[in-house]
Amino acid sequence: MDREDEVEMKEESVEARVQVMAASRFRRICVFCGSSKGKKTSYQDAAVELGKELVARNIDLVYGGGSVGLMGLVSQAVYSGGRHVIGVIPKTLMPREITGETVGEVKEVADMHQRKAEMARQSDAFIALPGGYGTLEELLEVITWAQLGIHEKPVGLLNVDGYYNALLSFIDKAVEEGFIMPTARHIIVLAPTPDELLDKLEEYSPRHEEDEVVTRDQGEVGDNRTPEQLQELRDTVAGRRQGGHPSTARQHTMSD
Repeated sequence: MDREDEVEMKEESVEARVQVMAASRFRRICVFCGSSKGKKTSYQDAAVELGKELVARNIDLVYGGGSVGLMGLVSQAVYSGGRHVIGVIPKTLMPREITGETVGEVKEVADMHQRKAEMARQSDAFIALPGGYGTLEELLEVITWAQLGIHEKPVGLLNVDGYYNALLSFIDKAVEEGFIMPTARHIIVLAPTPDELLDKLEEYSPRHEEDEVVTRDQGEVGDNRTPEQLQELRDTVAGRRQGGHPSTARQHTMSD
């Protein structure tokens, strides 16, 4: 194969990739990540790369609303690329997580519970970058909601430099010991790079088994929500109603 043929093949490959991106099934993706940048530059690079990949696929961003850490990097990458950015943040966290000008649209909410519900309502899928307690809590909540049948939106884990290996080992142990159903293990879509992860999320379809212990009207042991409360949460996450206390929410843009 001569160089001219190689160039032609590469151009065809790029063109095919652009066509796939333009036809994404997702309009908005929620990204969970740290308000710190982490010690490795690879975490920061992954946040920027993910933002650029969302732009390339014409996907808007929903995130925690902060302008610091990995949150600031991914939101700025998406905003600079011309896509819409929605930040959802509790009023009490605004002084800590927003410094300087805000990026895109900022939705001020009452508390962390409303933040998670609103982020889920606005999104078609979820991705977790490296982060701390808050990131883990947000990630595990949407995984739990998927397990309960509250939503069927894909949940992706961007495992940069094996950051989440220990968490995945814990989950595998929980499956082995009978605390997590094998089908629930498959809720997590895993990849080391943004482009690979987004490709997998595009292809994701939920798995169901007839013998699952957790049903659409039954939570895990210790979950005391009624079927009506679970249905209300499903409606919120699906976008059929406003989450939390909409009367207390405020919206800001860069012009505020």
